[in-house]
Amino acid sequence: MSELKIVTERLVLGPLLSHDAPRLFEYRSAPAVCRYQFWEPRSAHEAEEFIERSRSDSFETPDVWHQLAIRLQGQDLLVGDVGVHFPGDPPLQAEFGITLAPEFQGQGLAREALLGLLDHLFTTRSRHRVFASVDPRNGPSVALLERVGMRREAHFRQSLWFKGEWADDLVYALLDSEWRERA
Repeated sequence: MSELKIVTERLVLGPLLSHDAPRLFEYRSAPAVCRYQFWEPRSAHEAEEFIERSRSDSFETPDVWHQLAIRLQGQDLLVGDVGVHFPGDPPLQAEFGITLAPEFQGQGLAREALLGLLDHLFTTRSRHRVFASVDPRNGPSVALLERVGMRREAHFRQSLWFKGEWADDLVYALLDSEWRERA
């Protein structure tokens, strides 16, 4: 993957690196974090393989999830990651998911990372629509999506078989025109 870099006031979003594997495993396998995640690593080795796969495709390769590291500016410490997916059909859309290590939650970092990502997707990548899917039981994530200006488009009842049970799915989205109106 090319060396994409998104810089915000306090953060840098960029490629995950091989040495991030133990840290990625640490926070992604924490019960409070992985509760609503589809992917949860079983070992640091599995996290390292995940990082290597995420670096193998260019950023806008359709139908592939691309993981970006979230780091505090001037520090090498991984504080979270954001996945971005470009559906092949229809084009000009992007989907994302974000994960932050527990000790960095509640500081506005996820909001800052998402605003930087949204700006990049709409301004630099010319996306028409950006969306996210979230379990409605994940209150902090629902609140985050609303704080960055996304609107709820759908509530699918018991539409996903997830971790041994049927789960609801909320879809939040933002259009390029809505993003530009905010600016």
